[in-house]
Parts: sequence; structure tokens; C-alpha cells
Amino acid sequence: MRTSLLRLCALLLLIYSNSQAQTFVGTTGNIPNNGTTISFPLAAGLMPTSIDSSFGLINVCINISHNNVSDLDIWLITPDSTYIELSTHNGGSGNNYSNTCFYDSVSTLIVGASAPFNGSFRPEGFLYTANNSQNPNGIWQLFIDDTSQPFYSGTLVSWTITFGSNPYMGFPFSSSNLPIIKINTNGQSIVDDPKILANMQIIDNGPGNRNYLNDTSIAFNGNIGIEFRGSSSQGFPKKSFGVETWDSLGNDMDTSLFGMPSESDWVLNASYTDKTFMRNVLSYDLFKQMGNYASRVQYCEVFINGQYMGIYIFLEKVKRDKGRVDIAKLTPADTTGDDLTGGYILKVDKTTGSAGGGWYSLYNPPNGGPKPLIQHEYPDVTEILPVQVQYIKSFCDSFENALYGPNFADPAIGYRKFVDVASWVDFFIISEFSKNVDGYRISTFFYKDKNSNGGLFKMGPVWDYDIAWGNADYYGGDVTSGYAYQYPINTGSGQVPFWWYKLITDNYFKNTLRCRWDDLRNTILSTANLNNWIDSVGVLLDESQQRNFNQWPILGVYVWPNPSPVPVDYAGVKQELKNWINDRSTWLDTFLPGTCSLVGLGDVSGARTNLVAYPNPAKENCWLLIPDQLRGLAQISFYNEMGQLIARSQINAQGKELYIELNNLKSGMHFIELRQGEHVFRAKMMVL
Repeated sequence: MRTSLLRLCALLLLIYSNSQAQTFVGTTGNIPNNGTTISFPLAAGLMPTSIDSSFGLINVCINISHNNVSDLDIWLITPDSTYIELSTHNGGSGNNYSNTCFYDSVSTLIVGASAPFNGSFRPEGFLYTANNSQNPNGIWQLFIDDTSQPFYSGTLVSWTITFGSNPYMGFPFSSSNLPIIKINTNGQSIVDDPKILANMQIIDNGPGNRNYLNDTSIAFNGNIGIEFRGSSSQGFPKKSFGVETWDSLGNDMDTSLFGMPSESDWVLNASYTDKTFMRNVLSYDLFKQMGNYASRVQYCEVFINGQYMGIYIFLEKVKRDKGRVDIAKLTPADTTGDDLTGGYILKVDKTTGSAGGGWYSLYNPPNGGPKPLIQHEYPDVTEILPVQVQYIKSFCDSFENALYGPNFADPAIGYRKFVDVASWVDFFIISEFSKNVDGYRISTFFYKDKNSNGGLFKMGPVWDYDIAWGNADYYGGDVTSGYAYQYPINTGSGQVPFWWYKLITDNYFKNTLRCRWDDLRNTILSTANLNNWIDSVGVLLDESQQRNFNQWPILGVYVWPNPSPVPVDYAGVKQELKNWINDRSTWLDTFLPGTCSLVGLGDVSGARTNLVAYPNPAKENCWLLIPDQLRGLAQISFYNEMGQLIARSQINAQGKELYIELNNLKSGMHFIELRQGEHVFRAKMMVL
């Protein structure tokens, strides 16, 4: 009887304890001001020996005295070594965390808030990841790192953790109209470098079908290497990731994902600052519709270690490959003759991230500042041979000398000897239409194939446009007038090469640009087409954006570098994008330089118009995308680069694509023309 009574009392005590909040106090002390890290321990002694969704971690509260809290990285470390990011580099130039408590359930993010901090905030990580059935009765740690010089003195005055019933465990999620990606790092923390081994599953039941979190039919299940990617974007709580598909030994393994051509290198773009999730995808899609290669993309929703991370854009990384930048593979044996002439991928970019190596432009930017660094992306610095570096640098130097020289406009000895004008025009249009503040000077790729395959510098692929299209509150990125290439800052690195300033003085380039712009504005870049594109993508994302912004409540909140005023809902951010595009296109319609007065094909010169041909260059055959205006019998004509008619016949334009054979065309540049009454469409095609 006595034993039974004692058991009942113990059970009642356990039930009572589990229903009450339990708070524990950690140790305190000085924060080192010499750049070393420190951890302050806390010993928990909970009645339950497991924390989960019924009883778990509720909040972490801190008091820190520090004169520049944006220097501080603050993490919670659980007894099972789970790292939870509380606040990293937040608060501007302010001081102190005073009675600051972190809850998963509040809507105010610590990111973007100003110091001195006081009150309740959402941490950068998620507290509920601690409630993973671990034993809480061990040592918890508050990890603090003062990262920036000069180091300021600081003190951890107090800190506590509180456990209680029914902790916030995120919102319920069962299915999506988008594919679902689940990543499991097996207890490892993802870092900037190197990639860590993880498992990735993709649930994708195809267009129009729902995807369920607990689906047993998996489109992909395999090893990956994953790391953080990006530069300034790594400061956002929602991170972007670089992903490689790996075999069981950790070697790169080419894999086809979402129907894209097989490769091993991929990107999961968080699109945190672009609240439409559209700016990158729009830029890539338009560049492709203009007849160029750009990364293929797939919207998806992502879970990492069971945490919902929101909408991501899964896309191809810029690489040399038959399905991506389709140029010749350069091997260590390619050291002479035509083999040495390609292929190469170069870029003007920050020095962080991939690539490395390279040389500086021969000429100063017209606006001042240091000469831009030209880096070789492919082959990378560990593989390219000195003779190959010497060749591509010499070719680039010759291009710059020709463009800078007095005969730069001469078609035989000027810049046109070195560049594919059509691709440079298309790149200029996308960069200027979007008024990309990073355009021309950061994430700017260009490439060269072998001489036998054309051998000219082509611009592209376009890359990293999430702060374009009016989404930057600096350097005039939100203003719909003016030019992006006229970069307004003349100090520091990251200057625009002189190339664009000089090209825009050449009548041939200006007139080609004007013809191309006028042509595109009637089709691909028409206001109606762009509005329809935004509306259709908005419908696709309408369900998932609600979950994303529940997890990341930043609608109506300034996130660098959003212009003001910040729209308070998803409909508002879409309309903001539409309005900006409409005003920007109106300005370019009026002020874009050049004159277009096409009389015959000879006047088209290097321009490609709104007929899309792919692949381009092509060998035996290619496909034409038939414009919607053409249906029924139409005339197809082939011209050489001099505008001379080579062949002409009738075709029946019934579908969206037309297969044509190129066996009767000699190697070189050609024009393809489709004509039906007053409708005339042309494409420029390189035949190999």
C-alpha cells in the first residue's frame, strides 16, 4: 500500500512538473576582445529525460553589454551538439542586448532589427530543432564570437533557457503543388566550405500532381555534398546552398534532376531578398527566349533536417557542358593549334567563391577606380595550363586593344573581329532593362569556343539578378531612368570594364541594339507578355509563398536592399515589379540610343530578331520556335552573312516548333527568315 502511494505521488509530481515552465540560469562573464571565441555553460536538470513536441525548449533570454553588437555571433549549443543560430551580425552600430528573449513563435525577426535590443524576437535559427527527443539533462552552451576588429569589450550579464509544455514546432505541412526536396545532414552543420556529406530526396510527381511529404515514390534519393553559397546573401537567415551529386565514395556523379541534362553541380537559391521569387527566373527565361543559354530552373519547397526552409529555386550552376555552356572541352593535351583556342569561360566578378586566377584589364574604367579583374572560370585555376592562360589572356588583350584603339569600329580589325555582337547586344538589353546594379561588374560571364566553332567571345550566361528589376535601394537600382553600365561609384573594386562605354559609341553597335530592342518589345519584352509571365508564376507560387512567409515573416519588413516603401503582402510585391518594369521599358523606348531603319537583310547585320533557333551554333539540324503570329503556310528563306539568298521554300507552320535540316548550308553565319504577309521574323544562326 505504501509503495503504491509513493508511485502515485511520484507520477503526480512528474505530471505537475511537465505542465510547468522550468527555467535554468547559465554562467556569465567577460566576452574576449581579442578575437577568440567563448562558450558559457548551463546545466539543466529537467524532470523529463526527453524533450519533444509535448515538452521542450520554449525560449532563450540574454543580457549582453557590448558597444557594437553587430560584431557578435551568438549561438545556442544543445547537449547533443545541435547548433542553433540566435543572432549573427545584427543591430547595426548599436549596443547591448537588454532583456532580449528568442522565441520561435513571435513574428519580429532579429534580422533587420536595430540595437539596443529589448523584447522578444525570432532567432535566425529555430529553437524547436532542439526538441528532437534528446536528453536535455546535460550541458547547454551559449557560444559567442566577437568577429570584427577593432574588438570592443563586452560582458554576458545573464542568460537563461526555459522549457515548457507544447513548444512551438513549426506549422503543419503535408503536401505542395511544387516538388519537395528533403535534405538530411546526419547531425552535421552546413558551413561555407567545404561541402559536407548529406542525403537528398526529391519528391516530384510531375506537373499538375501534388507532392506529399510522406510520399514513398521518390524521384531522387542519393548522396550530395552541400555548403553555403553566396557572398552578402550569407548574412540572411535563409541561406542559399551549393549542391553536388555524389556517389558512395564522395566523388562527383552526373545526375539528371527535374529532367535537366545530367551534371553534378547545382544551386539551391533562397531568393530571400527578392520577395517575388521571380527576378532571377525572369532574367534567365528572357535570355533563353532571346536565343541564348541560361540556367534551367525549378521552383521547389525545401526541408533540411526536418525543418521547413521555404521556397527555393533549384537551378543549374554555370559550367562547361554539352547541356550548359556548350563549348569544347579543354584538356591538358590541348596546347597547340585549333585545340588551344577553346573552350574557355571567363568572368568579371568578386574574388570570393569559385574560379580564381586571371589578370587585370589593360585599361582603366572611364569612371575611375582600379582595373577590373578578369578571372578564368573554366578551366579552373587548378587545371588550366600556363600556355592556355597565355593564349586566352592574349586573345582578351587583343580584343581590348582593338576596342580601345582608333579603328575600333572597323569590321575587319576592330572589336567585331573578336566578339559575337548579337550576344553582347542581348546581354546589354537584359542588364539595362533590369538595371542590374551588379551588372557588367559582378557575376558577368563570357566564353570562347574553338576557332573552328566560331571562336568569338560570347556574353553570358546571365547570372544573379535577385537585386535587379528595381530591387536595390542604392546606386540608382530602384530608379527607372539612367543606365546601369554608367556605374556611379568611382572608388573601390568591382568597376565596370571600359568595354560597354566604348561599344555604346559605335553606330553599328547602337543601331543593332536599337533594332533588337524594338523587335523584342513587340514580342518577348512586350508589357503584356511580361505581365502575363508574372501573373502565371504568381499563380504557381500562391500556395507556397504563404508557407514561406509564415516561416520568414518579412512581407512589409525591410530586407537589404529593398527600396521603400516595402509592400505588405505578396500581391503588393508582384504589382511593384510590374509597375517598375512598365516605367523602365517606357524610359528605354524613348532614350535607348541608335536608329533602326531596316531596308533589307543586309541592314540587319549582326542582330538576331525574335525568331528563336536552337541549338545555336548547330551542325546538321536545328529547331525553330514558331511565333504565335504565324500559322499555316509561310515562306522560309536562308541567307548568308552578306544577305545573299541561298535557299527558299514553303513550310506549314502548325505547331510551336519546326525541325529543319542544315545539310545544304556551308559553315559560317547565316540568317533564317520566316515570312507570312506582313509578319517577318529572323534569326541569326551559326552553322558548324
